[in-house]
Amino acid sequence: MKKTLKLLALAAALSITGAAAAIAETVKVGIAAEPYPPFTLPDADGNWEGWEIEFMKAVCAAAKLDCVVTPVAWDGIIPALNAKKIDMIVGSMSITEERLKTIDFSDKYYNTPTGIIGAKGEDIKPTPEGLAGKTLGVQVSTVHQAYATKHFAPAGVEIKEYQTQDEANQDLAAGRLDAVQADAIALGAFLESDQGKACCDYKGDVAQDVEVLGPGVGVGLRKGETELKDKINAAIKTIREDGTYEAFSKKYFDFDIYGG
Repeated sequence: MKKTLKLLALAAALSITGAAAAIAETVKVGIAAEPYPPFTLPDADGNWEGWEIEFMKAVCAAAKLDCVVTPVAWDGIIPALNAKKIDMIVGSMSITEERLKTIDFSDKYYNTPTGIIGAKGEDIKPTPEGLAGKTLGVQVSTVHQAYATKHFAPAGVEIKEYQTQDEANQDLAAGRLDAVQADAIALGAFLESDQGKACCDYKGDVAQDVEVLGPGVGVGLRKGETELKDKINAAIKTIREDGTYEAFSKKYFDFDIYGG
């Protein structure tokens, strides 16, 4: 009887240990609380979907992590990471030297051009000279804000900042802006909407500036968490090599979003 009780106690202890290990593998994945189609957007029931959600699920499965989507306001997402309110960021965050001062990044998982859209019929070029005297909308705390401040503001472009990309797009459609700068894919999603088709068109890509725009988008991680970083990098490599990345990407894009 005593032996049986000891075995039961040992089994219970092992069960508790296993549960603790499972809990330790749970990772809160921060995404921007604001919709950013086609990367992240809530469905009718409030569940998040989109290309980046599928990417997150694939990476977490490959890394054997129990990931929980955790929406956070974009301008507070890095502070939330460093305060351990979330464990990583999967939010179309470009890898830049400025951000690397406070957080770390995984390897790149996609890279697309930065573009400008404006009202149909308007002769706007995606250059400082082509936007001089115009009002340009950008989302706050993004590489687009930094790029516009560096390249366009000195040429006499008025920069107007928005909390969300959708707000900037809405003001452009309403005629309160001359142009908007953002990721070319996100802008493409707006231009494919009924509102976007009616008002606006693509004016072109801005000139590259790797120092500001970075070499691509990576998973944001806290400094020093090398074990998690290694797991994520290995998982990105796995889904790229086994065809998973290509399979879910084809549902959203007719080109290779991974980029050069």
